[in-house]
Amino acid sequence: MNITSAIFDRSAPDLASCPDETLPEFAFIGRSNVGKSSLLNMLSGKPDLARVSKTPGFTKMINVFTMNKTWRLVDLPGYGYAHVAREHKAQFNHAVNNYLQHRANLSCVFALIDSSLPPQKIDLEFVKWLARHSVPFVLVFTKTDTGTPASVRTNMDAFKDSISGWFEKLPASFTCSATAKHGRRELLAVIDEAIAAGQGEPQVESEAPAPDPASSPGDLPAVGRKVSSRDTRTKRPNPARPW
Repeated sequence: MNITSAIFDRSAPDLASCPDETLPEFAFIGRSNVGKSSLLNMLSGKPDLARVSKTPGFTKMINVFTMNKTWRLVDLPGYGYAHVAREHKAQFNHAVNNYLQHRANLSCVFALIDSSLPPQKIDLEFVKWLARHSVPFVLVFTKTDTGTPASVRTNMDAFKDSISGWFEKLPASFTCSATAKHGRRELLAVIDEAIAAGQGEPQVESEAPAPDPASSPGDLPAVGRKVSSRDTRTKRPNPARPW
């Protein structure tokens, strides 16, 4: 995919303020300080698309950019900055919660994980939340240039091992480094293939994890729910996923 245009659309405080649902959207989210802004700038080819701040949790709104006039890149607030209200449950911006669960044209979430760190509890909780709510996602391990290849591989393997029991097949994962300009082609290929797939029926590859007794029953889908099942009011398009 060649990025020819990247235009800021709006900063939305809630789901109702987001643009219409005519274009597929690809959302990026991760723990604060995971390198999200740098990654978005690398992907777009614009060094100032997303503001890079030294202050964790700088992004507070749902920031939407129209790319190539055919799809949208969505910059979501980092969930690590929000207050965690209850143990064993990832809590984050309420608007983001609604966006992830109810945005009909959300094609894929890119869940960013810091490869320089061992598995973090809040990251694991967030991935479990995505799976429980049947949100289509891939894993993106960031900052692969900040550690030795061996330590990065160890951290990535440990994370995958921690979530392996939740899936019949692990979600696809990618590596990237905004500093080394690594991973751009692979991530844009995921977007390109999803757009090209159009309205095709997805290939269901994973199951949601079993219920967590510490979570409220009303928050979780039924046991064994497949990724293609949605309880939203508006049915999402079901692009065949390349992962």
